[in-house]
Order: sequence, then C-alpha cells, then structure tokens
Amino acid sequence: MKNKLHVRTGDTIIVLSGKESGKKGKILAASPKEGKVIVEGIGIVSKHVKPRKSGQQGGIVKTESALYACKVQLVCPHCDAPTRVAHKFEENGNKKRSCKKCGQLI
Repeated sequence: MKNKLHVRTGDTIIVLSGKESGKKGKILAASPKEGKVIVEGIGIVSKHVKPRKSGQQGGIVKTESALYACKVQLVCPHCDAPTRVAHKFEENGNKKRSCKKCGQLI
C-alpha cells in the first residue's frame, strides 16, 4: 500500500472538518506514513515539557498537534479557492501539480 498525501510541506490549506474548520494555515510538516499533517496555528495543544539540560526552563508549552490529511484541502495560490489537485505533464515529461478549478500550476 502506498502512503501518499495530496498536500506537501509548505502548501497553504483550509481545514474541512472539526472544531478548527474553515481556518487557513501553512503546512509545517507532513507524515505520509501516518497520513497526518502539522499546520501552523491550527490544533494548538498544551504540552508539558521537562527541562533537558541544567538551567533550561521546563513547563507548559503551547504547540501544534497533527491533523489527519483527509480533513484538509489545498488552497490554490492563483485563484485563492479550495481545490483538488490535478496533474499535468510538461513537454519534457515532468509531472506537475495543477489546480482543478483554474488550471494553473501549483
């Protein structure tokens, strides 16, 4: 079974479902094996951190948690609308991602 995601690190996405639905953000990390993504500013959780070095501060830190990739959709940078990903082939045979709505390369 292939572990492939429709979004990549650095893509701008919109959240489709859950308590954060409708929010936009940029993907910080993608984990195809788990099928999850970490989005900037979305899914904030409180995490208890232990000091690792002497003199380092421990405590409660706010950080982003992982979301399932099926709950997010790519936002096209050209038409600024949530869209599915299409694929186009260039003249030299390279496969590129494109917007299903406007047809521009992503």
